[in-house]
Amino acid sequence: MGRLISARSSKPQHQPLDPINNPCETLMPCRLHLLNLSSSSDPATSKLRFTDSASKRLSAEGPWSLGSKSKHREMGEVEMEGGPVVPESVLKKQKRNEGWALAKKQVLLAAKKKNAENRKLIFNRAKLYAKEYDEQQKELIQLKREARLKGGFYVSPEAKLLFIVRIRGINAIDPKTKKILQLLRLRQIFNGVFLKVNKATMNMLHRVEPYVTYGYPNLKSVKELIYKRGFGKLNKQRTALTDNSIEANNFLWPFKLKAPLGGLKKKRNHYVEGGDAGNREDYINELIRRMN
Repeated sequence: MGRLISARSSKPQHQPLDPINNPCETLMPCRLHLLNLSSSSDPATSKLRFTDSASKRLSAEGPWSLGSKSKHREMGEVEMEGGPVVPESVLKKQKRNEGWALAKKQVLLAAKKKNAENRKLIFNRAKLYAKEYDEQQKELIQLKREARLKGGFYVSPEAKLLFIVRIRGINAIDPKTKKILQLLRLRQIFNGVFLKVNKATMNMLHRVEPYVTYGYPNLKSVKELIYKRGFGKLNKQRTALTDNSIEANNFLWPFKLKAPLGGLKKKRNHYVEGGDAGNREDYINELIRRMN
């Protein structure tokens, strides 16, 4: 009896498996068991045979690979066929970005189509205006020739457009004149604006004649002013005229001109007295050339 007890006590006891420090010990019984199942001739167990690639994958993933699919599902990850595991949030972001790209492409196509239509409309409108202006000029020349042949004079119709330039500063200016200049948007010296000829405009100009000079610009002067010094008012800001799509009411910003080349003669006197102030009619074009 004592020998039996001593024999049993001398037998080496089984050590517990340590899957963290020595995972091979944990995996070895499982692999042996699977090999035994695959070697059996029972058709019911033949379905459980593992290929070499499967056993390699199992050994590479380690003992925790059996519960990896459920773990990925709990973390919101999706396993692509033949590819790596992709988080569900990444897939949603990809789908959202594709939707945004498609919407942006549709907006760009619509804008491109609209711009093509606008360019065609702008071209036709400019062509119509140029034709109308040429017809007016030809008619005016014809009327002057007829009047000359009959021994008379042809009086041109009154102009419809004015260009006003401020030529004096703020020294010794009364409040009413200052207010009118603000209404005309002539807040700085050598600022210029276009105005329509009507009774209200002419009354205001008569009140501020010592501080401004004005006249009737021709088409060439208007083009040069807008192309070289043209700015518009967009969202209460001074914006350069670089695109035909810019639209706004009360649009043209006052023109900021330079001092006239050669200077002014005598801005205290009226133009008809040899000075610079007041109405100079068509001679405003010569002043615009020197200030532009």
